[in-house]
Amino acid sequence: MIKWITAGLLVTIALAACSPNNVTVDNSLKKYFDQNKVTGCFGLFDNGQGSFTIYNLPRFSDSTYTPASTFKIVNSLIGLEEGIVNDTNTMFKWDSVARPRTECNRDMTMWDAFRISCPPWYQQLARKIGQPKMQHWLDTLGYARRYDTFRIKNNLDTFWLDNTAKVTGDEQLGLVKKLYFDQLPFQKRSQRIVRSMMLWESNSNYKLSYKTGWNTTDKGNQIGWIIGWIEENNHPYFFVLQVESPDKNVDFKTIRVELLKTILKSYGFFEGKK
Repeated sequence: MIKWITAGLLVTIALAACSPNNVTVDNSLKKYFDQNKVTGCFGLFDNGQGSFTIYNLPRFSDSTYTPASTFKIVNSLIGLEEGIVNDTNTMFKWDSVARPRTECNRDMTMWDAFRISCPPWYQQLARKIGQPKMQHWLDTLGYARRYDTFRIKNNLDTFWLDNTAKVTGDEQLGLVKKLYFDQLPFQKRSQRIVRSMMLWESNSNYKLSYKTGWNTTDKGNQIGWIIGWIEENNHPYFFVLQVESPDKNVDFKTIRVELLKTILKSYGFFEGKK
Protein backbone atom coordinates (compact mmCIF):
# COMPACT_ATOMS: atom_id res chain seq x y z
CA MET A 1 0.00 0.00 0.00
CA ILE A 2 1.12 3.56 -0.65
CA LYS A 3 0.07 5.93 2.14
CA TRP A 4 0.17 9.72 2.06
CA ILE A 5 0.39 11.47 5.43
CA THR A 6 -2.41 13.98 5.97
CA ALA A 7 -3.62 16.02 8.91
CA GLY A 8 -4.89 13.46 11.36
CA LEU A 9 -5.14 10.40 9.15
CA LEU A 10 -3.41 8.26 6.57
CA VAL A 11 -5.09 8.18 3.18
CA THR A 12 -4.52 4.78 1.62
CA ILE A 13 -3.99 4.28 -2.09
CA ALA A 14 -3.95 0.60 -3.07
CA LEU A 15 -1.34 -0.28 -5.63
CA ALA A 16 -3.68 -2.96 -6.88
CA ALA A 17 -6.12 -0.23 -7.89
CA CYS A 18 -3.53 1.46 -10.08
CA SER A 19 -2.97 0.45 -13.67
CA PRO A 20 0.43 -0.85 -14.83
CA ASN A 21 0.94 2.57 -16.36
CA ASN A 22 0.85 4.13 -12.87
CA VAL A 23 3.15 1.74 -10.99
CA THR A 24 6.41 0.24 -12.16
CA VAL A 25 8.29 -2.22 -9.98
CA ASP A 26 11.89 -1.84 -11.15
CA ASN A 27 13.97 -4.55 -9.53
CA SER A 28 16.72 -3.93 -12.06
CA LEU A 29 17.97 -1.33 -9.58
CA LYS A 30 19.22 -4.19 -7.42
CA LYS A 31 22.54 -4.08 -9.26
CA TYR A 32 23.28 -0.61 -7.88
CA PHE A 33 22.63 -1.77 -4.32
CA ASP A 34 24.77 -4.87 -4.87
CA GLN A 35 27.63 -2.77 -6.23
CA ASN A 36 27.63 -0.82 -2.96
CA LYS A 37 27.26 -3.96 -0.81
CA VAL A 38 23.94 -2.84 0.70
CA THR A 39 20.33 -3.94 0.68
CA GLY A 40 17.40 -1.55 0.74
CA CYS A 41 14.66 0.01 -1.33
CA PHE A 42 13.89 2.99 -3.52
CA GLY A 43 10.73 4.84 -4.47
CA LEU A 44 10.17 7.62 -7.00
CA PHE A 45 6.90 9.48 -7.58
CA ASP A 46 6.38 11.50 -10.76
CA ASN A 47 3.85 14.07 -9.61
CA GLY A 48 2.93 15.24 -13.11
CA GLN A 49 2.10 11.75 -14.34
CA GLY A 50 0.92 10.38 -11.00
CA SER A 51 3.20 7.38 -11.45
CA PHE A 52 5.38 5.40 -9.08
CA THR A 53 8.65 3.60 -9.73
CA ILE A 54 9.64 1.31 -6.87
CA TYR A 55 12.48 -1.08 -6.15
CA ASN A 56 11.88 -3.80 -3.52
CA LEU A 57 8.19 -3.05 -3.06
CA PRO A 58 7.56 -5.21 0.07
CA ARG A 59 10.33 -3.45 1.97
CA PHE A 60 9.30 -0.02 0.72
CA SER A 61 5.64 -0.32 1.64
CA ASP A 62 5.46 -2.70 4.59
CA SER A 63 8.74 -2.73 6.56
CA THR A 64 9.32 -0.11 9.26
CA TYR A 65 12.63 1.37 10.34
CA THR A 66 13.96 4.15 12.56
CA PRO A 67 13.67 7.48 10.73
CA ALA A 68 16.99 8.63 12.22
CA SER A 69 17.88 12.18 11.22
CA THR A 70 15.16 12.44 8.59
CA PHE A 71 12.99 13.25 11.63
CA LYS A 72 14.75 16.62 11.72
CA ILE A 73 12.24 17.66 9.04
CA VAL A 74 9.33 17.09 11.42
CA ASN A 75 11.22 18.31 14.49
CA SER A 76 12.02 21.58 12.70
CA LEU A 77 8.42 22.08 11.61
CA ILE A 78 7.12 21.57 15.14
CA GLY A 79 9.79 23.87 16.59
CA LEU A 80 8.82 26.61 14.14
CA GLU A 81 5.09 26.12 14.66
CA GLU A 82 5.40 26.28 18.44
CA GLY A 83 7.63 29.36 18.34
CA ILE A 84 10.59 27.57 19.93
CA VAL A 85 12.63 28.64 16.94
CA ASN A 86 11.82 31.71 14.89
CA ASP A 87 13.80 30.97 11.74
CA THR A 88 16.98 29.30 10.51
CA ASN A 89 19.12 31.81 12.44
CA THR A 90 17.79 30.76 15.86
CA MET A 91 20.79 29.85 18.00
CA PHE A 92 21.04 27.23 20.72
CA LYS A 93 23.93 27.36 23.15
CA TRP A 94 26.29 24.41 23.32
CA ASP A 95 25.82 22.45 26.57
CA SER A 96 29.62 22.14 26.92
CA VAL A 97 29.49 18.34 26.63
CA ALA A 98 32.33 17.26 24.34
CA ARG A 99 31.08 14.69 21.83
CA PRO A 100 32.89 12.57 19.22
CA ARG A 101 31.42 14.67 16.41
CA THR A 102 33.45 17.75 17.24
CA GLU A 103 31.62 19.90 14.68
CA CYS A 104 28.61 19.75 17.03
CA ASN A 105 30.58 21.09 20.00
CA ARG A 106 29.67 24.75 19.59
CA ASP A 107 26.83 27.23 19.69
CA MET A 108 24.79 26.57 16.57
CA THR A 109 21.93 27.91 14.48
CA MET A 110 19.12 25.69 13.24
CA TRP A 111 20.47 26.07 9.70
CA ASP A 112 23.86 24.64 10.68
CA ALA A 113 22.34 21.93 12.88
CA PHE A 114 20.09 20.78 10.05
CA ARG A 115 22.74 20.93 7.37
CA ILE A 116 25.38 18.98 9.31
CA SER A 117 22.65 16.88 10.94
CA CYS A 118 23.67 17.53 14.55
CA PRO A 119 21.73 15.24 16.96
CA PRO A 120 22.36 17.17 20.25
CA TRP A 121 20.88 20.40 18.83
CA TYR A 122 17.69 18.64 17.79
CA GLN A 123 17.51 16.69 21.02
CA GLN A 124 17.59 20.04 22.82
CA LEU A 125 14.82 21.28 20.53
CA ALA A 126 12.68 18.23 21.36
CA ARG A 127 13.09 18.89 25.09
CA LYS A 128 12.09 22.53 24.59
CA ILE A 129 8.99 21.44 22.65
CA GLY A 130 8.04 19.05 25.46
CA GLN A 131 6.30 15.70 25.38
CA PRO A 132 2.64 16.83 25.25
CA LYS A 133 3.14 19.11 22.24
CA MET A 134 5.45 16.66 20.49
CA GLN A 135 2.92 13.85 20.91
CA HIS A 136 0.11 16.12 19.71
CA TRP A 137 1.92 16.87 16.47
CA LEU A 138 2.94 13.26 15.88
CA ASP A 139 -0.69 12.22 16.35
CA THR A 140 -1.87 15.00 14.03
CA LEU A 141 0.54 13.85 11.35
CA GLY A 142 -0.14 10.18 11.94
CA TYR A 143 3.64 9.86 12.14
CA ALA A 144 5.18 6.43 12.82
CA ARG A 145 1.75 4.78 13.02
CA ARG A 146 2.06 2.16 10.29
CA TYR A 147 0.95 -0.70 12.54
CA ASP A 148 -0.13 0.89 15.82
CA THR A 149 -0.29 4.19 17.67
CA PHE A 150 3.17 5.40 18.62
CA ARG A 151 3.47 6.90 22.10
CA ILE A 152 6.45 8.79 23.48
CA LYS A 153 7.44 7.36 26.85
CA ASN A 154 10.62 8.38 28.62
CA ASN A 155 12.45 8.99 25.38
CA LEU A 156 11.36 12.44 24.24
CA ASP A 157 14.83 13.24 22.90
CA THR A 158 15.69 9.83 21.45
CA PHE A 159 12.53 8.19 20.07
CA TRP A 160 13.54 8.82 16.44
CA LEU A 161 16.96 7.27 17.14
CA ASP A 162 16.30 4.33 19.48
CA ASN A 163 14.10 2.20 17.19
CA THR A 164 10.87 2.88 19.08
CA ALA A 165 9.40 5.18 16.41
CA LYS A 166 9.53 3.52 13.00
CA VAL A 167 8.40 4.55 9.53
CA THR A 168 8.05 2.94 6.12
CA GLY A 169 9.49 4.20 2.87
CA ASP A 170 6.04 5.10 1.59
CA GLU A 171 5.34 7.21 4.71
CA GLN A 172 8.58 9.08 4.08
CA LEU A 173 7.59 9.70 0.46
CA GLY A 174 4.22 11.01 1.57
CA LEU A 175 5.89 13.35 4.05
CA VAL A 176 8.17 15.06 1.53
CA LYS A 177 5.42 15.30 -1.07
CA LYS A 178 3.09 17.03 1.39
CA LEU A 179 5.94 19.30 2.51
CA TYR A 180 6.70 20.40 -1.04
CA PHE A 181 3.10 21.40 -1.70
CA ASP A 182 2.49 23.08 1.70
CA GLN A 183 -0.01 20.35 2.53
CA LEU A 184 1.23 19.43 6.00
CA PRO A 185 -0.77 20.80 8.96
CA PHE A 186 1.72 23.60 9.58
CA GLN A 187 1.87 27.21 8.49
CA LYS A 188 3.18 27.72 4.97
CA ARG A 189 6.01 29.80 6.38
CA SER A 190 7.20 26.89 8.53
CA GLN A 191 7.15 24.53 5.55
CA ARG A 192 8.94 27.06 3.35
CA ILE A 193 11.73 27.47 5.91
CA VAL A 194 12.28 23.71 6.17
CA ARG A 195 12.32 23.36 2.39
CA SER A 196 15.01 26.04 2.21
CA MET A 197 17.26 23.98 4.49
CA MET A 198 16.80 20.91 2.29
CA LEU A 199 18.01 22.52 -0.96
CA TRP A 200 21.54 21.30 -1.73
CA GLU A 201 22.00 21.76 -5.48
CA SER A 202 20.47 24.34 -7.79
CA ASN A 203 21.44 25.14 -11.37
CA SER A 204 19.86 25.73 -14.75
CA ASN A 205 19.12 22.00 -15.21
CA TYR A 206 17.74 20.91 -11.86
CA LYS A 207 17.21 21.54 -8.15
CA LEU A 208 17.96 18.75 -5.69
CA SER A 209 16.54 18.88 -2.15
CA TYR A 210 16.86 16.22 0.52
CA LYS A 211 17.50 15.21 4.12
CA THR A 212 19.67 12.28 5.11
CA GLY A 213 19.45 9.93 8.08
CA TRP A 214 21.88 7.38 9.48
CA ASN A 215 21.54 5.05 12.47
CA THR A 216 21.46 1.37 13.42
CA THR A 217 18.61 -1.14 13.38
CA ASP A 218 17.43 -3.37 16.23
CA LYS A 219 19.90 -5.95 14.91
CA GLY A 220 22.80 -3.53 14.91
CA ASN A 221 22.96 -3.06 11.12
CA GLN A 222 23.72 0.33 9.64
CA ILE A 223 20.59 1.94 8.22
CA GLY A 224 20.58 5.02 6.01
CA TRP A 225 17.94 7.25 4.40
CA ILE A 226 17.86 10.05 1.89
CA ILE A 227 14.43 11.56 1.23
CA GLY A 228 13.37 14.57 -0.81
CA TRP A 229 12.74 15.67 -4.40
CA ILE A 230 14.38 16.71 -7.64
CA GLU A 231 12.89 19.41 -9.86
CA GLU A 232 13.43 19.81 -13.58
CA ASN A 233 11.53 22.41 -15.60
CA ASN A 234 9.44 23.17 -12.48
CA HIS A 235 8.33 19.54 -12.38
CA PRO A 236 8.89 17.78 -9.03
CA TYR A 237 9.76 14.11 -8.58
CA PHE A 238 9.75 12.78 -5.02
CA PHE A 239 12.14 10.07 -3.88
CA VAL A 240 13.03 7.88 -0.92
CA LEU A 241 16.20 5.82 -0.81
CA GLN A 242 16.95 3.46 2.06
CA VAL A 243 20.09 1.37 2.48
CA GLU A 244 21.12 -1.20 5.07
CA SER A 245 24.23 -3.26 5.79
CA PRO A 246 25.68 -5.29 8.70
CA ASP A 247 29.16 -4.19 7.59
CA LYS A 248 30.39 -1.35 9.78
CA ASN A 249 33.05 -0.46 7.20
CA VAL A 250 30.54 0.51 4.52
CA ASP A 251 30.71 4.29 4.08
CA PHE A 252 27.05 5.20 4.41
CA LYS A 253 27.73 8.92 4.48
CA THR A 254 29.03 8.74 0.91
CA ILE A 255 26.90 5.88 -0.40
CA ARG A 256 23.52 7.49 0.19
CA VAL A 257 24.09 10.48 -2.06
CA GLU A 258 26.15 8.65 -4.67
CA LEU A 259 23.64 5.80 -4.96
CA LEU A 260 20.75 8.25 -5.22
CA LYS A 261 22.48 10.16 -8.01
CA THR A 262 23.37 6.95 -9.84
CA ILE A 263 19.73 5.86 -9.83
CA LEU A 264 18.38 9.26 -10.81
CA LYS A 265 20.95 9.54 -13.60
CA SER A 266 19.89 6.13 -14.91
CA TYR A 267 16.37 7.58 -15.23
CA GLY A 268 17.62 10.56 -17.24
CA PHE A 269 17.76 13.23 -14.53
CA PHE A 270 20.31 16.07 -14.16
CA GLU A 271 20.17 17.14 -17.81
CA GLY A 272 17.15 19.44 -17.61
CA LYS A 273 15.20 17.33 -20.08
CA LYS A 274 12.48 15.94 -17.79
